[in-house]
Amino acid sequence: MPLVNTTDMLNHAYRHGYAVCAFNLINLEFLDGVLSAAESCRAPIILSFSEPHQAYYSVELLVAAAIAGAQRASIPVAIAFDHASSAVKAQAGIALGCNAVMLDVSALPLDENIRATRELVKFAHANGVSVEGILGYAPINLNEDANVTVEADINLTMPAEAKAYVERTEVNSLAITIGTHQGMLRTTPKLDIQRLSKINEAVGIPLVIHGGTGLTDDQFRKLVANGVAKVTYYTTLADVAVTAIRNQLATHKNSSYLALNGVARAAISAESERIFKLLGSGGRAAEVLTQCRSYTA
Repeated sequence: MPLVNTTDMLNHAYRHGYAVCAFNLINLEFLDGVLSAAESCRAPIILSFSEPHQAYYSVELLVAAAIAGAQRASIPVAIAFDHASSAVKAQAGIALGCNAVMLDVSALPLDENIRATRELVKFAHANGVSVEGILGYAPINLNEDANVTVEADINLTMPAEAKAYVERTEVNSLAITIGTHQGMLRTTPKLDIQRLSKINEAVGIPLVIHGGTGLTDDQFRKLVANGVAKVTYYTTLADVAVTAIRNQLATHKNSSYLALNGVARAAISAESERIFKLLGSGGRAAEVLTQCRSYTA
């Protein structure tokens, strides 16, 4: 079926108290694994492509594969270009077929962030594309060494600034920083749930969390209960895939490349099913389809 309107999808989640999972994809095993899990759980899904990862694969080829996967899917699918470093990059993502974009200029001063995001919103909305803004800053750690512990300087999102940002940019959803980390982390993050609640009250639009690494199930539930309608997910999927490959090689050291791909895909699918159920999106596909407009590039 055609892609569904991302704004409609996230608004439904926001109104009904669950969160959609956006999986950052890096290869076909990720794509196949998460789509299979979404079909099994009857869950809406966002297939996401993060610019910092794109040095490791052809985004043109993988987005095309994601579009093909969405067209044959029986569950609601949207495709997002994540962490675009510039409006030019975001527009290139739209040209590829992404129907949601996130411009990450969060390291800039607030006024510059607002100005750049507002300009992208004008372009994107004219093309039927949803825009996710971001306020607050946490560096992305792509180091996948399991022994690394991240200690990052984080600028937390301020509720008053979030309100002004949303009003001036007209973004459809807002990624915020309340203590989560993106990338590898070996300690449980300390979340500022009171801050999250105040931001939710101030902006009244779907909130987004990037960086679920290390969060407990209870922390995820508290995020969803306080306005988080989208969770971007990658690091844990990479972890379970690597663990599955290592375990396979430990017991079958002569395993073929195809066999290793198979165990990685199965692990990705199992973890995806777990997170769909945890975020409350399992079983929501049918009602979401009735509430979402279709999107055609």
